[in-house]
Amino acid sequence: MHILGTFHSLSRPVPGTLVAVTDAHRGRLLGPSDAPARGERAGPVARIGNVVIEQVVSGLLAAPVAYDQDHDEWALVRSGAAILEVRGERMHLTACEWVLLPARTPHRLVETRPGTTWLTVRSPPEGPPQ
Repeated sequence: MHILGTFHSLSRPVPGTLVAVTDAHRGRLLGPSDAPARGERAGPVARIGNVVIEQVVSGLLAAPVAYDQDHDEWALVRSGAAILEVRGERMHLTACEWVLLPARTPHRLVETRPGTTWLTVRSPPEGPPQ
């Protein structure tokens, strides 16, 4: 397990550096007031093997943002609200709602309420079929 970001431990690693977990660690996620006025701020919180846990804080979007990712992603709206479009279907997500997006699922983030906070879990990219 690896942790990335600002957190507290006895060894006090430098914030933003990747460290092997040999002891329990804790941290604090960004809140709604940490969101930029426009766009999004995202960064990894922890890595467990090849799985990455990331936090995202959203401001106003200038335009919808299109994604076609090479990894599976589970996304949870911690606070706020967003509209996600998956294969033409609009999903209105609010606090405590989540969506699981398989790799290579085209989707668009259409709108976010300023101050929306997310937690995502990403799997490693899929390899070729065996």
